[in-house]
Amino acid sequence: MTASTPQAEYETAKRNTLLVLLVPLAIVALQALILYAMGRHPICACGFVKLWEGDAFGPGNSQHLADWYTPSHVIHGFIFYFFAWAIFRKASMPWRFAVAVLIEAGWEVAENTPYVIEYYRNNTVSLGYVGDSIINSVMDVVWMALGFLVAWRAPVLVTVVLALAMEALAAYVIRDNLTLNILMFAYPFESIKAWQTAIGQ
Repeated sequence: MTASTPQAEYETAKRNTLLVLLVPLAIVALQALILYAMGRHPICACGFVKLWEGDAFGPGNSQHLADWYTPSHVIHGFIFYFFAWAIFRKASMPWRFAVAVLIEAGWEVAENTPYVIEYYRNNTVSLGYVGDSIINSVMDVVWMALGFLVAWRAPVLVTVVLALAMEALAAYVIRDNLTLNILMFAYPFESIKAWQTAIGQ
């Protein structure tokens, strides 16, 4: 049997890493194709793409590159990193990252099904929600990926402080955030919905 050399081991590790890094890209490409097959618009129906959409309740929300729900997706990345670290301790970081991308992309597809869109419209503050554009949905995964990488490299305290700050800012500005979104999706409270929809009145 021929013993492997350090150079051969390095080349094998490099090939494996490149392969694993291609997996998230393939997942996102598949996500975009599925959304297109579902009839989602590639970009906003308005015909242009904005870096930031600040009106959380307007027709441009969930149609552009970033909006007030972007922080929620960054926090998804924080949370996915924690669970990947806790559950897949023996897995390499690229594989943990790929699993996080798969979960986020899966949710993005589910979120844009007619049932979930209608559920959001009937039970949350997102009364005018019509689903995401494909570019917005893909960017949601990118923002999650950014959050995952931040959680990987940053101290735990920094990650926690960032999450709390983003949740507080979103709650203050639009009366919605990841915590409220999950709560209202799982068990809608009319009192919370009334408080949220009263914004600007």
